[in-house]
Amino acid sequence: MGQVHTVRGPVDAAALGTTLMHEHVFIRSPELEMNWPTGWDATEAVPRAVDRLTELAEAGIGTIVDLTVPGLGRDLSPLQEVAEQVPLNIVVATGYYTYDKLPHYFDGRVAGLRSSGVDALDEFFLHDVEEDIAGSGVRAGMLKCAVDEPGLTPDVERVLRAVARVHRRTGVPVTVHTHAPTRRGLEVQGLLSEEGVDLSRVVIGHSGDSTDIEYLTALTDAGSIIGMDRFGVDVYCSTADRVETVAKLCELGRAGQMVLSHDASCHFDWYEPELVAGAGPNWHYLHISRDVLPALRRRGVSEEDVRTMLVDVPRRILDHGSGY
Repeated sequence: MGQVHTVRGPVDAAALGTTLMHEHVFIRSPELEMNWPTGWDATEAVPRAVDRLTELAEAGIGTIVDLTVPGLGRDLSPLQEVAEQVPLNIVVATGYYTYDKLPHYFDGRVAGLRSSGVDALDEFFLHDVEEDIAGSGVRAGMLKCAVDEPGLTPDVERVLRAVARVHRRTGVPVTVHTHAPTRRGLEVQGLLSEEGVDLSRVVIGHSGDSTDIEYLTALTDAGSIIGMDRFGVDVYCSTADRVETVAKLCELGRAGQMVLSHDASCHFDWYEPELVAGAGPNWHYLHISRDVLPALRRRGVSEEDVRTMLVDVPRRILDHGSGY
């Protein structure tokens, strides 16, 4: 096995342990922070994150993948402060998060308008993977984009194709936020296949928002990993329904193509904290450890399948040197 880049540096893939493949630490709006009191205060947010991630490590989690990319307020400085104080690995990602349009900065930096003939997105993502992120010394371990309900708008397609090209060059795995009710995962697979991407290196994120077994097995039949990764986000799908769907897929022999996570965070400024707490009382890092795993075991999911989803599959995905 090879090594995986984390905030504290490379670690052996075999040492990742139990891994949550889709989490966040800080989701922020930096431009608003410079102009309006959004509630971000690093002196409070960093210690709070240290406490919550230490709790998570004590619950047996060895690694989280923080999929906060530009568009979600990625900032390595406070994340590095957190990582130095917690006994777990944090893998970070590169890419761009938008459901529709890219910032105007990228409008004139398409391949056809540049003397290099290279899209600026390719350069951006490649630097994060091969060099580091914003001079931090931290390298990205995943590539991420989003294809939500609006679908493959021109800018979203541009991001996805750039992700595909950088993946082909580097082997770094891909994760895609998708909108399960509109079966966006199938569109994602179609475009990535067109770009020559091995779909076994792709996580179709937020697949767990769906209970449509036909759709989910179609994604796995094409070779991808499906992200059952919003446990606690009951407004999209209840925990009971998510557990039942995972159990049914395990019965169909698909444990080797699933990962589990929460899509939770320590700071999330999109909504008022009271609204988030009311709508998702179980939306936190410990929900899987405390509630979901016991429910899966009661439903008949084996310890072998639990380990497969939480240890083996994440390790195979993140270890891009393994050839998986």
